Amino acid sequence: MAKVFTWQGKTEEDLKELDLQTFMQLIPSRQRRSLQRGFTDAQKSFLKRLENGEDRVKTHCRDMIVLPVMLGKTILVYTGKAFAQVIVQPEMLGHYLGEFAPTRKSVTHSSAGVGATRSSKAISAR
Repeated sequence: MAKVFTWQGKTEEDLKELDLQTFMQLIPSRQRRSLQRGFTDAQKSFLKRLENGEDRVKTHCRDMIVLPVMLGKTILVYTGKAFAQVIVQPEMLGHYLGEFAPTRKSVTHSSAGVGATRSSKAISAR
């Protein structure tokens, strides 16, 4: 039997039916206080496009908290250069969208080139 995912003791079906006030009681205080202040105009328009049933919603709102109405949706979050695709899963609830779209790439260094170090000067450059 497969393990059923629960978040704060609620299954995925229960989470989709949660209203905003009940959801706010389950999330940490920082996110709860942010939601109590209300949504910005950009966040309101994003939620409206999400509720209209668009398949893929593009947004610059990296500070938007993942809500139960977003479960299973595909959201394209702007990284400063391109849009990163984020498929919202129950584990993401209460986190910010920006956490799932990194703005910086990790540096991957390769080996040193010819002449870059003292020992490589002795190697002939073919």
